[in-house]
Amino acid sequence: MDLTLPGALSILDFWTRIRAIMVQDTRFHRSRPFPHSARILLGILFVMCGEASIATAQSLTGDRLGEGLSISIWSPQAKCPDVPPLIAIDVDPERYRFTVHYYQQDGLTNPLDIHQWQERTGHDLVFNAGLFRENYAYLGLLYGEGRSMGSRRHGTWLGLFVAEPAEAGSRRARVLDLTFDSFDEQQIPYREVAQSLMLLDRTGKIRVRQTGKRAHQTLVAEQGDGHLLILKTTDVVSLHALWECLRDVFPSLRQVMAMDGGSSSDVAVSPSLRQATSKMAGFHSWIPLLEESTSVHIGLPAVIGISPRREQAGAKTR
Repeated sequence: MDLTLPGALSILDFWTRIRAIMVQDTRFHRSRPFPHSARILLGILFVMCGEASIATAQSLTGDRLGEGLSISIWSPQAKCPDVPPLIAIDVDPERYRFTVHYYQQDGLTNPLDIHQWQERTGHDLVFNAGLFRENYAYLGLLYGEGRSMGSRRHGTWLGLFVAEPAEAGSRRARVLDLTFDSFDEQQIPYREVAQSLMLLDRTGKIRVRQTGKRAHQTLVAEQGDGHLLILKTTDVVSLHALWECLRDVFPSLRQVMAMDGGSSSDVAVSPSLRQATSKMAGFHSWIPLLEESTSVHIGLPAVIGISPRREQAGAKTR
C-alpha cells in the first residue's frame, strides 16, 4: 500500500487514511491488532500531536541575571505576524522584591527618565509604573511602602499590580483584576501597588477596545508558576493584537495588565548586569534591543524597581 504522505496532511486526514486502511485490509478484526501500515500512521499522528502540544507551551530561555531573574527575547511572529519581538523578563517574587517610586515622594521636583531612576535607586531593573496626566499626576491607585502617594482609584482601569503583602503567607507579588478581586483601601493588603489597564483576564477575555492605535507597550503578566513576566515590545503594536497573541500562544499567562504605552513604555537594566552579561559566552540580543526599542527616554513620574531580597539576621525578609 502506498504510504506517501503529503507535507500538509492534517490530523483529520490521518484518521481518514487509517480508517481506509482498516476497511481495505480484510485481515482487520476488532480482536486483532492494527495492520502494520495503520500502526505507522498512528505513530506519526502521535508525534504530530505531541509536537502541537509542545508548541502551545512557551518556554523562554535567555540570560540569567540572578537567582530568580532572567531576560530573553520572545519572537511570536511566526504565529502572530502583527506582533514584533518582545523583551521578556521573568521574575521570581520569592527571590526579588518590587518597590514603587513616585517622584514627589522621592523628594524630586521633576520626573526622571528611566536610566536616571535606575541610577538613583540602584535597582537591578526598573520599568514604567502606569499612566499619568500632563501634570504628572498618577492615574489610579499608587502605594509605596504601604503609603498612598496621593492618587485615587480609577473607575474603569481594573488591573492592579500588587507586591509585598502585609500578612505573611500571601504571594509576594501578583496581578489582581478588580472585576473579580477585592482591594480594601482602609486596610491595605499590599505595601506596593500600581493600578493600570487590564488587558487579558483569567477567562481569556480582552479588556481593551480595538482602536487601531499602535505604540510601544509594557505589560506585566502573572504566570501559572507564580512568577511575574514583564514584557516590553521592541516596536509599535496594538494592544488588541498583543491580547490575541498572548491568549493563543502563551497559555501559561493567567492574567495580564498593560502599563503606560508610547514613549512612556520603558525598561532599564543596571549597567553592572548588562556588563556582566556581555562578558558571558554567546550573543545577548536583548542588550541592543533594549537600548533601541525606545528612541527617546522621557521623564516618568512613577516607576517600579526590582532588587534581590536580602536576609538580615533577626529581621523579617523584605
